[in-house]
Amino acid sequence: MLPWILCGVFAAVAAVLAVKIFIMQKSMNEICDCIAEHLSSDTNQLVTVSSGDRHIRRLAGRISVQLAELRRMKLRYTGGDRELKEAITNVSHDLRTPLTAICGYLELLETEDMTDNTRRYLDQIANRTEALKGLTEELFRYSVISSVSDLNYEQVNVGRVLEDTLISFLGAFEQKNIIPNISLPDNAVFRDLDKSALSRIFGNIIGNAIKYSSGDFAVTMSENGEIVFSNTAPELSSVEVGRLFDRFYTVDSARKSTGLGLSIAKLLTERMGGSISADYKENTLSINLFFGGDRNENI
Repeated sequence: MLPWILCGVFAAVAAVLAVKIFIMQKSMNEICDCIAEHLSSDTNQLVTVSSGDRHIRRLAGRISVQLAELRRMKLRYTGGDRELKEAITNVSHDLRTPLTAICGYLELLETEDMTDNTRRYLDQIANRTEALKGLTEELFRYSVISSVSDLNYEQVNVGRVLEDTLISFLGAFEQKNIIPNISLPDNAVFRDLDKSALSRIFGNIIGNAIKYSSGDFAVTMSENGEIVFSNTAPELSSVEVGRLFDRFYTVDSARKSTGLGLSIAKLLTERMGGSISADYKENTLSINLFFGGDRNENI
């Protein structure tokens, strides 16, 4: 008789434990669903569970507090980032008018008689003014690009856009005595991209390469559309390379830059579903760019 009683007790305990485990699993699933909803949408609802277990309800309460703090920090970051973009837009726009006027007066001074020293000083002023004008335009472009989400997608021949961009930099290559080493696939690679944005990505990457290059530059594009831009840059370090895509970050050799060129390239690349990264080995800087796609037409 006793063995049967023990079996009954064990069965009852097992049944209670099974119910307990089921309730706990159900509560965990409810908590997971609530967390997923909080992370995917802007809501401040509390994490609720159907279980009456005080431990589970305490856990749900603690998670609700942390999610509320996370939401507060997210709103603060979003607001601060928006204010920063607006400030950049306003400042760059306000600088445009006086810079345009300065450039106009400098052109007028060019027609006046002046000594050699005066002309040399004037050339320096004009050079610095053009540099400042370029930085202002870069700031303005970044603020515009980062605030606009709509892109005009179309079937783009990636290799042809790359060729056109490289041609536009021939003058810059000649000034730096760089003979680019270019390797493109025989077959055309098509992707659904914004052609203007793609051209800007290529331009920013190539411009950055020319800036850091020690006299060489190579670009290789594979059949699957992966593109690698590389150049020797012994003055860089692995730490600096790791931050090249950070907004406003510049290295010592590029103080004339706002540090937005590669940041803009990264922003546009990721917005179009691509990937971009930097690698640094044996004094060679490589920028790896890739846009995946189901369609890869060969012509």
